[in-house]
Amino acid sequence: MALMALVALLSISTLTKPVDATALTYNVAAHEKACFYIWAEVPKKKLGFYFAVQSGGSFDIDVEVKAPNEKQILSLEKERQGDYVFTANEVGEYSFCFSNDMSTFAEKVIDFEITLENEKRASKVEAAERGTGPQAQAAAMDESVYRLSNELTQIDRKQKYFKTREHRNFDTVISTDNKIFWFSLTESTLILTMSALQVFVVRTFFSGSKRTYV
Repeated sequence: MALMALVALLSISTLTKPVDATALTYNVAAHEKACFYIWAEVPKKKLGFYFAVQSGGSFDIDVEVKAPNEKQILSLEKERQGDYVFTANEVGEYSFCFSNDMSTFAEKVIDFEITLENEKRASKVEAAERGTGPQAQAAAMDESVYRLSNELTQIDRKQKYFKTREHRNFDTVISTDNKIFWFSLTESTLILTMSALQVFVVRTFFSGSKRTYV
């Protein structure tokens, strides 16, 4: 029993190592370019990149992802959200940049997540599953926990998606409410102005039409 508990503990501890994740929320000011970096220690790692504009302007942002050799991997203009996975073929620092140059004064609030996973994990699990005893059980437990982690990640992504939709819909409601308010105020001002102008015209007309008899 002690051996089984030790194997389970090692399995769970090794599960947290293959995946490195960074989830952040950042305010990108007008005319600002914000870059974030992640280091790939070995080649053939899987890089996951998710982002969503929560508020600001038209909910769009320019996105650029570059490899260590400054080779452009991803380039997007006026994108609202995205979920991408690609392979880091080179060792080094990968950059993820958000540019808000198109906005004159509006800042953008962005939720994004960068994950780094070792693709060699699958082959190691298959090799361990061919064995018997504690190694096979540890591999099966590792795979179960890993799948559970992926499902939780998908649930988290859906929650972020609904959060983004909620922010956008709320911003649309506020914008529509402001437009209705200013339209109503302008309409009321025009009506009052036209009424005052009509009264002035009528009074001027009748005042000018008076005749004097001798």
